[in-house]
Amino acid sequence: MAEESWPAPGHNSRSVTDLEYEKLAARFSDDGVDGTPADAPVVTAGGGLAVSIRPNVNATVRGHAWTSGGTALTLSVDVNGSGSTRTDWVVLRLDRATWAVTAAIRKGTPGAGAPALVQDTGDTGLYEIPLALVTLPGGAGSVTVKRAELYVGTRVRPCTSTTRNPSPTPGELGYETDTGRTVQFTGKSWRTITSSSGVINVNSLITGWGWEIATDSVLEERNGNVHLRLGSFTRTASMLAGATASRLPVLIPAAYQHRSRDQYAIAYVTGLGIARLTIHAASTDKAGEVWITQHPDIHNGDSVLNGTVSWVVD
Repeated sequence: MAEESWPAPGHNSRSVTDLEYEKLAARFSDDGVDGTPADAPVVTAGGGLAVSIRPNVNATVRGHAWTSGGTALTLSVDVNGSGSTRTDWVVLRLDRATWAVTAAIRKGTPGAGAPALVQDTGDTGLYEIPLALVTLPGGAGSVTVKRAELYVGTRVRPCTSTTRNPSPTPGELGYETDTGRTVQFTGKSWRTITSSSGVINVNSLITGWGWEIATDSVLEERNGNVHLRLGSFTRTASMLAGATASRLPVLIPAAYQHRSRDQYAIAYVTGLGIARLTIHAASTDKAGEVWITQHPDIHNGDSVLNGTVSWVVD
C-alpha cells in the first residue's frame, strides 16, 4: 500500500471514511469523560439489577463524541446465579461495526475479579473505556457501584512563569519556557512538578563579621526541594563568645528561601565543638541570612565546618 494522507483533494474527493476519521481524530482528544473526579459520579446504582448514568455527561472515545442525553440512562445488569461475587465494568464502547459509541456493561466471570476491557486498535472490533465497577454477589437483587471514570484531562501547555492559563482546570500541566519548570494546577494552586536550578553559589561577601570563606556554599533546587551544602569558614576576628550570635557569609536567594519556617543545620567547630546554624525564612527580617546561633567560644583561626540541609519551596 502506497503512502496516503487525508483530507486532501486527491484522496477520495476529500471524503473521509469512519475509519479514516478515527485515525485522524483519536489523538485530538484523549479518551475519557469531560470533567474531573470532583464532579458527581457518572454511574450510580439504579433500582434492583440496574445502574443509572446521569444526564448531560459528555465524553470522547477514539475521537468520537458521546453524550448521555438530557435524562438519566438506565442499563440492566445480568443476574448472578452463581455462588461467587461477580464484578462487571460499565463502559463507553465504540463499535466499529456501527461506528457508534454507547454505554454498555462488560460482564465479568464470578469469582474472577473485574474483566479486561476490550481495546482493539485495528480497523475493526471494539474499544472500551471505563466508567464504573459493578459488584454483584451471588443471588443478589441489587448492585454496588464504585466509580472509575476515565477523564479526558488536559495536555501540557507551553507558557512562561507569568503567563500561565488564568482559568486552569484541575490536573492541567504547563511548561514554563523561561524557567524550564513543569507545573500542575491542583484545583487551588499551581505546584512545581519538575524543575532544576543547577548549582548556585550562595557565598555572600559581607564585612565586619570576622569570617573568611574557606569552602564555597552552594545550593541546588530540584522539583521544589532545595538542597544546601554549606561551606566552611575561618574566624579572622577576635574570639566570638559562646553567647553571641554571628552572621556567616552566606545568603540564600529569595526564590529558594522557605516561605515561613526557619531551617536549622549542625556544624563542627575546631576542638570538637558543635554549633547550630539558623537559615532564616523569607517571612523574617533576616530573610535568607545564615547565622551561627548556638556554639562554643570560637577563637581567631578556628574553623566552622558545616554539613547539608534541605527544605521545600513549593
